[in-house]
Amino acid sequence: MADLDSGKTEPLPTDGLCRIGNGKAIPLQRLPVLEAAGFHRAVVAACTSGARLAAMAVLPGRAGERTLLAVLAEDAHAHLALVGTDLPAVGGELAALTAELPQAQAFERELAEQHGICFAGHPWCKPLRRHADLEGPAVGEDPHPFYRVEGAGIHEVAVGPVHAGIIEPGHFRFQCHGETVLHLEIQLGYQHRGAEALMLRSRPERRLAIAECVAGDTSIGHGLAYCAVLEALAGAEVPARADELRAIALELERLANHVGDLGALCNDVGYLPGASWLGRLRGEFLNLSLEICGSRFGHGMLIAGGVRFDLAHELQPGFLHRLGTAEADLEHILDLVFGSPAVTSRFEGTGVIGRELAEAIGMVGPAARASGCARDVRHDHRFGAYRSFPIEPASASSGGVMARAQIRVQECRASLAFVRARVLDLTAGALVAPLPPARPNHLAVAMTEGWRGEIVHVAATGSDGTLRAYKIVDPSFHNWLGLALALRGNQISDFPLCNKSFNLSYAGHDL
Repeated sequence: MADLDSGKTEPLPTDGLCRIGNGKAIPLQRLPVLEAAGFHRAVVAACTSGARLAAMAVLPGRAGERTLLAVLAEDAHAHLALVGTDLPAVGGELAALTAELPQAQAFERELAEQHGICFAGHPWCKPLRRHADLEGPAVGEDPHPFYRVEGAGIHEVAVGPVHAGIIEPGHFRFQCHGETVLHLEIQLGYQHRGAEALMLRSRPERRLAIAECVAGDTSIGHGLAYCAVLEALAGAEVPARADELRAIALELERLANHVGDLGALCNDVGYLPGASWLGRLRGEFLNLSLEICGSRFGHGMLIAGGVRFDLAHELQPGFLHRLGTAEADLEHILDLVFGSPAVTSRFEGTGVIGRELAEAIGMVGPAARASGCARDVRHDHRFGAYRSFPIEPASASSGGVMARAQIRVQECRASLAFVRARVLDLTAGALVAPLPPARPNHLAVAMTEGWRGEIVHVAATGSDGTLRAYKIVDPSFHNWLGLALALRGNQISDFPLCNKSFNLSYAGHDL
């Protein structure tokens, strides 16, 4: 069995995988690289046995070759199982995992468009982000192929990519019969900042700022994953006080966004008291982050090896008073919101995703937990302060807008309790530990639980210890398909409500 705490691991001969713990690194030579058919069998067998696909990344291989890495999360055992295979040359072919594992569909579409691999048997290997008309399509080629439903009474509604208000671009293509949505296809890829490539070509001192901007409302979540992957490559340990302050910042980010989403859900059903009060309370939680680090969104709070800012003893009483006042206001408005038939009648039974479907397509975060999938990195793959103070996953099972709202309420209460307890009992000690140079020819994986769900950062170093590969998986990458499927059988007028109940990131998906 692998030593998860030390990061030492050996391939397990029974299934061809090697296993590490979250936030750990291994020498690249220990990564099992199987032939294509063996890789396919190993991934399918692991997922059939309860694992799920957390990331797929391309690593520089031997003698100029490219190695495809699969990271499989085994939640029940707190393992991350790793396996690789050599990619064929551009234009080469691999058997699609998607035919047996629908959760692989977006990963394979991404690999196809970025690395020129054909995935034989993939049901819809449409480019995930790139738009053919920008590349100059062949004459007669449809630059934007969409699935079409044919038949009497069928009509098509196209929305976006330009939307009203301040919102990122995304295109939504509805196939409808009357007001009922039969199929929704979501086309993204309208913005590209090249975050992964920037990680490799930027100066080391710029990379944390890039990570914080992967999804602007998740600066702590992505920034923490970046710091953790660097610390794993260096073999560094973070001081306990820094870990606790990091977790406080992460939970404040969760609170601000969950409260804001609950307010936006109220707005979508016309319940303005809830929208107004919850919108104000979002600001209160953002201001608590401001109290600690000078940024409402947590920018600058983190540094590889620890944190830059402390919550000094003399500031704690005022911080806890403001936290308690916001909590009391939150409970009051939640009683009003969930006691209103005007709200609950619109939430209940809308946009339902059952557990079996959520598992099959690999959903994560609050959306997955609302469908009965009890997965949460803070509990299953504990990191930082959560190793000592884990948070139990919130639970619901109905899988609709109401369940996704209830998960947010449960998580707000858990985050409030966590922040209060950690502030009252902060461990004394240093804020930063020295960060040794990254070890050469190593591979590291770090996962955090952002407010939308599981965030994964994967990094590999070359022989000189510099970054040679970097992969980011935002929770939205897993969940956009869930939103599309949630609309089936619903009224098209339910789309804004369903969309907000997921509240996925366009930027985090498009990178």
